[in-house]
Amino acid sequence: MADSEQRFAQQLKKGVLEMLVLRLLADAPSHGYQLIVRLRESSGGMLELKEGTLYPILYRLEEEGCIASAWNRPDKQLSSGKVPRRVYSVTETGRTVLEQETAAWHRFVDCVEQYVGRDPQ
Repeated sequence: MADSEQRFAQQLKKGVLEMLVLRLLADAPSHGYQLIVRLRESSGGMLELKEGTLYPILYRLEEEGCIASAWNRPDKQLSSGKVPRRVYSVTETGRTVLEQETAAWHRFVDCVEQYVGRDPQ
């Protein structure tokens, strides 16, 4: 990938990460590493997040009431394995925000498509 293409992709990614995290959590509660893996796998490697990028997003979403978290305990089996992990789930507020952001995203894409979908003059 060329440098300019990579920079452009990074900027696009920054604008949608919170929405994507909410989408993944709306599908299934997850701990941080699961989110990183699910995002990477479902995007064919295009959306590769580092922990230093993901966790501030999770903390911000939790502070805004969009997600909630709880420590799993191995005996409760909220996640696989024996190591306690913080499991995140979307709240009703988060579902509402996700709907609003998804609608805004579709409007934005439609607007951009008007320009990039046509032949240059």
